[in-house]
Amino acid sequence: MHGAAVGSVYGARGRGVLLLRMGVSMCFNRIKCGITSAAVPSARERVLGGTPAWAPVVLAVLLLVVAGVFYRTTASRVQGVIRSATRLPVPLKEFPLQVGDWTGVDLEIPSTTEDYMRRNFADDYISRRYVNVKSGLWADLYVVYCSSHPGGILGHRPQVCFPAHGWVDDGTVQSRVVSPSGRQIDCLLHRFHKPAPDYQEVGILSFYVLNGQITLSEREFSGPLGRRPNLEGDPARYVAQVQVSSIVEHSVRTAASQMADLILAFLPDQDGLVGATSLGYGPKQTENSESENERR
Repeated sequence: MHGAAVGSVYGARGRGVLLLRMGVSMCFNRIKCGITSAAVPSARERVLGGTPAWAPVVLAVLLLVVAGVFYRTTASRVQGVIRSATRLPVPLKEFPLQVGDWTGVDLEIPSTTEDYMRRNFADDYISRRYVNVKSGLWADLYVVYCSSHPGGILGHRPQVCFPAHGWVDDGTVQSRVVSPSGRQIDCLLHRFHKPAPDYQEVGILSFYVLNGQITLSEREFSGPLGRRPNLEGDPARYVAQVQVSSIVEHSVRTAASQMADLILAFLPDQDGLVGATSLGYGPKQTENSESENERR
């Protein structure tokens, strides 16, 4: 099915263009012959002795119409395949609500925004607020996984989205956090504020995960290969965006560093493996729970 879809999406346009070129070429050849010929055929010859002069024009128009219909039909079929969400081996909703001293609750995203995300780039996502029960610090965690259409996430980054909602950009610097396992994770730290009378400040730590590798720039997946739809449905081919935000920069850094290993465990690594499965998340956890319930 996917092989046929690939052939359709890249072959439809080519065949349509080829048919159009053939029709136009025939039309011009006929016109050229009519202009260069010294003898003008009679009405009887035009009707009975050869192809009518208007035939190439009609043929070109018909070929154009057929090519257009064929392309639209094929493209709509393939678009249905593209819009089928690619599922992670362990859904992001299983990301724990309790991470060390951090306790999380889901943040509601407006239905119109969620519909836009699902339709254009998001195969899976979480949006949560975590509060540290000991320190009282809080931070919002947002992770979006884009696989069926990885290029759809282009342009959806803090430097674009926050100013579009009234925030003033106070600058972005490159930074780094260290996870509990000792992994050093490069990231960007963005700062924004809202003008008076509704003055607010916010800091956002962000990075991308591209097929298991951390990157900070959209340029890494903005080319033709990055924009190409994932018709094969391979969950290991993806772009994920991670954002941790709060009004206090210390909260952002602390939450990001303490959750980083677990966040990355839910995303396929460079070999396509998902570490969360070995931590007890996903189907295995469900099977174990069912077995325990049966024994009870």
